[in-house]
Amino acid sequence: MSRIGFRILRSALDMFRDRSAIAATEFAVIVPIMLVMFFGTVEFSSGVAVDRKVTLVARTLSDLTSQAPSSAPQATYANVNDSYLQNVFTASISMFQPYPPTPTNATISEIYVDSSNVARIQWSKAATIGSGATQATLVASSRNPGDVVTTLVPPALLVKQTYLILSEVSYLYVPTIGYVMVKTGVTMSDVAYTRPRQVTCLIYNNLLPAPSSCPLT
Repeated sequence: MSRIGFRILRSALDMFRDRSAIAATEFAVIVPIMLVMFFGTVEFSSGVAVDRKVTLVARTLSDLTSQAPSSAPQATYANVNDSYLQNVFTASISMFQPYPPTPTNATISEIYVDSSNVARIQWSKAATIGSGATQATLVASSRNPGDVVTTLVPPALLVKQTYLILSEVSYLYVPTIGYVMVKTGVTMSDVAYTRPRQVTCLIYNNLLPAPSSCPLT
C-alpha cells in the first residue's frame, strides 16, 4: 500500500473513532423539544394564573355591587347607576396586573327568585375593557329584564323571594409563544353570586322595580 493510501485509510479510521461531535448532535436534536417543554410550562403557568384572576374578578364584581348602601335610612333598597357600576367594573383593571386587562367582557345582573322558585333578571349591565384603557366602557348587556335564568342559578341559591347579584367575566388569554398553545387564544370565564349585603334589593337608575320597595311576590 502506498504511503498516500495508508494516510487516507488512517484518516478514515480516525474519523470513525472520533466521537467529539456526538454530544453536539444530540444537543441539536434535544434543544427543540426542551424549548417547547420550557415555553409550554411558562405559558401553562401564566394561563393558570390568569384563570385565577378571572375568578377573583368575578367574585369582586358581585361583592362590590352587593355592598351598595341603602338609598335612605331604614330603606330596604339601594339605588345603583351607571357611574357606580362603571367604577365597579373599572376595579378589575388593576386586579389583572401584571397581565393586560384586555380583552375583558363583564356583566353584572340582579336576579329575583319569586314565590314559584322561578329566577328572572331584574336588570343587567355589561362592560368591556379596551387596550390601554384606564376605565371600563359600559355597553348593553345580552341579558334583558324578565329573562328566565332558573337553570343558571345553583339549586342551593334558589331561595324563594330573594335577590341575587350575578357577575359574569370572560377573558381571552392569548399566549406569547403561539406554537405552544392555541395561537388565537383561550377564552377563560367564570361567574359569581352574592346576595345584597345591606338591603333587600338593588334598583338600577330608579327604574325597576318601583323605588319605594322591593317586590316580594
